[in-house]
Amino acid sequence: MADASNKRPKPAVLMVLDGFGVAPDGPGNAVTRAKMPVFRSLIRDYPTMTLRASGEEVGLSWGEMGNSEVGHLAIGAGRVYYQTFPRINRDIVSGDFFENEAFRKAIGHAKKNGSAIHLIGLVSAGRVHSMDEHCFALLELCKKQKAEKVFVHAILDGRDTLYNAGIDFVGKLLATMKKLKVGKLASMSGRYYSMDRDNRWDRVQKAYDAMAAGVGETASDPIMAIRESYAREVYDEQFVPTVMTDADKPVATVKDGDAVIFFNFRPDRMRELVKAFVIPDFTRFPRATIKDLLPVTMVEYQSGLPVEVAYPPVAVSKTLAETVSDAGLTQLHIAETEKYAHVTFFVNGTREEPFKGERRILVPSPRVASYDEAPAMSGADLTDRVIEAIGKGEDDLIIMNYANPDMVGHTGNLPATMKAMEAVDGFLGKVVDAVLEKDGVLFLTADHGNGEEVLNVRTGEIDKEHATNPVPFVIVGNRFKGVPSPAGEVPDGDLSLMQPVGMLADVAPTVLSVLGIPQPPEMTGTALL
Repeated sequence: MADASNKRPKPAVLMVLDGFGVAPDGPGNAVTRAKMPVFRSLIRDYPTMTLRASGEEVGLSWGEMGNSEVGHLAIGAGRVYYQTFPRINRDIVSGDFFENEAFRKAIGHAKKNGSAIHLIGLVSAGRVHSMDEHCFALLELCKKQKAEKVFVHAILDGRDTLYNAGIDFVGKLLATMKKLKVGKLASMSGRYYSMDRDNRWDRVQKAYDAMAAGVGETASDPIMAIRESYAREVYDEQFVPTVMTDADKPVATVKDGDAVIFFNFRPDRMRELVKAFVIPDFTRFPRATIKDLLPVTMVEYQSGLPVEVAYPPVAVSKTLAETVSDAGLTQLHIAETEKYAHVTFFVNGTREEPFKGERRILVPSPRVASYDEAPAMSGADLTDRVIEAIGKGEDDLIIMNYANPDMVGHTGNLPATMKAMEAVDGFLGKVVDAVLEKDGVLFLTADHGNGEEVLNVRTGEIDKEHATNPVPFVIVGNRFKGVPSPAGEVPDGDLSLMQPVGMLADVAPTVLSVLGIPQPPEMTGTALL
């Protein structure tokens, strides 16, 4: 496939359909069951292929489902970037985890003060934000260091796992603490409260109050509390913050002189809760300052936070955004709140600051309890802003994200997820028209699978998790219409019949190739042209 013109297209639009994977048609496949005439026409008329977006191809463990963080990082970095998750796992196996300076400093602080160590994080095997084995390793470390006061504040998942798997994960945690003879469960809360990332501080306050003030629902038996919540049809994700009690008193709260280890390895959904604990002049909700607190985060949740970091970031240089900036071109990064961090921090190689010539637009996500109530989310506003930018012609590259397939897919509501797909198809059509009118090029892809498996293909149960499926990659432009793809034609319009020809790390080199910008040697992906 060759470029039919030497003229640099303007704009080049890199559009990520978040959570839009490729799988055979089935009763739970919102991608194939939704009416998406625009998408179907694009894969018919333009070069189309599929890319691997999970496991080792995005720097995760073999067979592990991808996620938005690693997907955008791979897309922007143009190489396989080995994630913190495998690094932590390797350190646990080698024993280096138990020598980690930040962890040992926290334990030493608590022992010196005769105070407590609190482990806070998502107790789940979802591997998107955390891994329960990391919590267990921290408990083992506390035992090795002879820490006497150790408490766990468990966040329940239900999003990257089955909606009601929390009772099993908490049971496993309790059994592990009993076996190690270290640790007590101090509180439980659903990630809806503890892991907000959209400034819904009223939710965060409920989780914080349970952990730090012992205020909220109370229970003496965690398993019974979860069962009773399930009986009310309130499952893991929205489990109301609950203080564990012994003799009608909180088992433990975070107090002056304590140490806290936040063990989630993905940053974006822990920032708000951590800020409530560590920012001295915090004003989002009233709370007492905890004095002489030593906080540790598994990874760097945000630059500048007053915390110890167990696994500092490894810099990623010469990303797509940096390379475009170095070439003297301009770029726009735009998404709604739920995916804004992904088109900025993650796609730029875990860099907070914009590059020269880069501007950013955040479109607020709708304030609803669950996105199946608003499947279109803020896509219409986002689309209008993108079309306006294309019309002005100031941006050489636009990196954008539609959150709908992923965020609505996470609700497990199949009809709503289909509506989300159909809404995105309408938005896609408008952006395509604007791009083609300017003789630009649109690179259409996704970061991981989700919406194509809203029902478990084996059991038929609701599936809110991501998937290991490949994702589409379509190159749309006047110069590319009718040009064959390296993967050939889409058989009968069914993307699931195509063998993947590359991985997410190949997206950035392909974009640079079309823009006529040399691929930096740091990028090890391959241009699929």
